[in-house]
Amino acid sequence: MIRLFINGLAASAGGGLTYLRNVIPHLAKRVDVQTTVLLNPALRAEFGELSNVSFVATSETSGVFRRFVREQTTLPRLIRQSGAQVLLSAGNFALWNSPVPQILLSRNSLYTSADFLRDVRARGDYAIWADTKVKGWLAKGSIGRADVTVAPSEAFAQELSQWSGQKVVSLHHGFDPDAFQNDAAPLPAAANAQLDQAKDALRLLFVSHYNYYRNFETLFRALPILSNRLNGINVKLFLTCQLSSGANPGSYRAEAAASSVQTLRSSENVIELGTVPYRSLHHLYRACDVYVSPAYAESFAHPLVEAMSSGLPIVASDLPVHREICRDAARYFPTFSPEALAECVLQIQQSPALAETLSRNGLTRAQDFRWDTHVERLLAIAEKLASKVLSS
Repeated sequence: MIRLFINGLAASAGGGLTYLRNVIPHLAKRVDVQTTVLLNPALRAEFGELSNVSFVATSETSGVFRRFVREQTTLPRLIRQSGAQVLLSAGNFALWNSPVPQILLSRNSLYTSADFLRDVRARGDYAIWADTKVKGWLAKGSIGRADVTVAPSEAFAQELSQWSGQKVVSLHHGFDPDAFQNDAAPLPAAANAQLDQAKDALRLLFVSHYNYYRNFETLFRALPILSNRLNGINVKLFLTCQLSSGANPGSYRAEAAASSVQTLRSSENVIELGTVPYRSLHHLYRACDVYVSPAYAESFAHPLVEAMSSGLPIVASDLPVHREICRDAARYFPTFSPEALAECVLQIQQSPALAETLSRNGLTRAQDFRWDTHVERLLAIAEKLASKVLSS
């Protein structure tokens, strides 16, 4: 029996939520593990009562730095009270004086991305630039404080290792196809209506909140190029966000992106669905023809695995992480080239054989990502750390 403490306070959106929503139920199935989890109150309500898992109640603390300070001062006591042997810090920042061995999950690629820092400076978002630099300093220091740092891909593990000068372990995140595809919850009626209106068009899909590092603007600039080469076939890009500030996590300003859509005369081609519930998201993937990911910074990219499992051919920016995750299930383009992006989509549209090959390769590749495998390897690391303490 191993006793594990998970600090999940930092999980509020995106990959952090996906991670905890999948890993905690898998840990609950393990009779050889007793897990204590610290979560924000809103997320705690999702889990109900689980076998072998106990939850620590805490009041909400807004802001990364306030939460960081609070964790450093109160978390050691909670860990001791739980009797945990190993701490799993799930939000990029470590506990600097952990009373037990610590595994750090580091998955934020912005701290190491020169492209992101250049981008925010070019946009004049100096507050985001400064915020990222300070958080990056904390994240780098956290890698030095942890006993083991785990990254969700080999490419990102290498990037973190070069950046921090520390050893970083690669451990792919998983995917549960049954949980993703078997929920009968339909798409919202408004989304279905917009998909039906585009049934004769080439339907592209990009699943993401609006932010800078997903490189929406390169995708938008590719649309008129693609439309001009499709010989009368309409193209529709479906987004799971709204291009307005305040409608997305973080402080990213979306108005410039929305304006670029108007300037490019692509407003009829871009469909802003807004947030689509995860339980019905599989319907959206299956209703589209090509999945596109133009991101310039990434550490894993869960939507790529979701797209592969749905049989969608993929067009992705040429990042090492994208090639690692998708392998031969995607066509890759230079990250900031809308012309090359449009060409990749056009190749798939014009070649049913290529589309079928990419789809088949993706279905096969998606089977390599399993949450039970991830949890098994994670627990092996935890058990090794715990045994070192017992033998010392």
